[in-house]
Amino acid sequence: MRVLVVGGGGREHALAWKLKQSPRAEQVFVAPGNGGTARDPDLVNVPITDVAALRDWALANRIGLTVVGPEAPLAAGIVDVFRAAGLRIFGPTQAAAQLESSKAFAKAFMQRHGIPTAAHETFSDPAAAHAYVDRVGAPIVVKADGLAAGKGVVVAMTAAEAHEAIDFMLVDNRLGVQHNAEGARVVIESYLQGEEASFIVLVDGTHVLPLATSQDHKRLLDGDAGPNTGGMGAYSPAPVVTPAVHARALREVIEPTVRAMAAEGTPYTGFLYAGLMVAPDGSIQTLEFNCRMGDPETQPILMRLRSDLVEVLLAATDGRLDTVSLDWDPRVALGVVVAAAGYPLTPRKGDAITALPADAADAVVFHAGTALQQGQLVTSGGRVLCATALGADVAAARDRAYALVRGIAFDGMQYRHDIGHRALARQAG
Repeated sequence: MRVLVVGGGGREHALAWKLKQSPRAEQVFVAPGNGGTARDPDLVNVPITDVAALRDWALANRIGLTVVGPEAPLAAGIVDVFRAAGLRIFGPTQAAAQLESSKAFAKAFMQRHGIPTAAHETFSDPAAAHAYVDRVGAPIVVKADGLAAGKGVVVAMTAAEAHEAIDFMLVDNRLGVQHNAEGARVVIESYLQGEEASFIVLVDGTHVLPLATSQDHKRLLDGDAGPNTGGMGAYSPAPVVTPAVHARALREVIEPTVRAMAAEGTPYTGFLYAGLMVAPDGSIQTLEFNCRMGDPETQPILMRLRSDLVEVLLAATDGRLDTVSLDWDPRVALGVVVAAAGYPLTPRKGDAITALPADAADAVVFHAGTALQQGQLVTSGGRVLCATALGADVAAARDRAYALVRGIAFDGMQYRHDIGHRALARQAG
């Protein structure tokens, strides 16, 4: 079977890396891919991003399974277009993908169906949004309504930060948000205390199959300081997701969401990611939904997955997820993102990557913002690489991942030095 992965980031490199291990995968293509997938002799990059052109290419090249990595093609309706052409594709329809593409839609949906989430208000008028912040104060969270490549959330610890975020999102759009049909909007919501976790499942419209738990590190700098990013590192499993929290997430968030989407005429298929805030008492609130796997959570999650991902996704696209189970490596996987100079607001591109460590079965440098230019690997995006490794525990996985990082070299590279700190603190406690 020929398999197509849509996207060109670290998540897509990890998906392609895992899918090519399946005996069912005759060939794995990545559209458009990146420098890492271009260098892999087992993968083929396809330089197409237009949805209709990609559909035509998939038909001409007898693609048996397509897996969509990023949110933008999902919001553009790639699943609807491929299905209409009789192609097998794993992901949500354009209507279902509104859970991610519109924060306002998602918040209203959660309110409608009693899914736990923070109190919020939605604004399109900057003056009204500023007045609201003046009235309620900080800390407070400001979210862009449209897609923003993981950077459309500002956790404002001061009113000044909240006002700046409103102007970024509503006035000059410095975050590059893809606005929805309603135009520029922000969702402003209450600040929640607790520990974040990424809860990602596969959904076939009816049945749910949870992936291993994980935890992302959103802030740019050590100690969870600096601006929010698309993610500076992740590890799996996440100790904060205890068996009780896991059961609660399924019962209070995931299963009601899947039932309600079906009841509203938009059955959900694909990866469903609930960003959760876990309070000290074990109660949970839903921070957001994503309609795809997280990045960089995908890299450590898939490094732990022992099951054949092609077989699992075939079951998912056949509506029989209830007939499969997942086998996980008991070890911890941890990934450290190495970002470009200037990331997240003004990432520099074109720096030559002059050193990369060799990959091993349990230690891989996944590529994200890289490109091949005349045989030279160069930076081409904000998050450039994700050094990911397995270890017997968090400390061992962390040490192995940072050993990989030390083998990477390009001008201006930046990364956090404390990925996994919450898990280590929990162990020490």
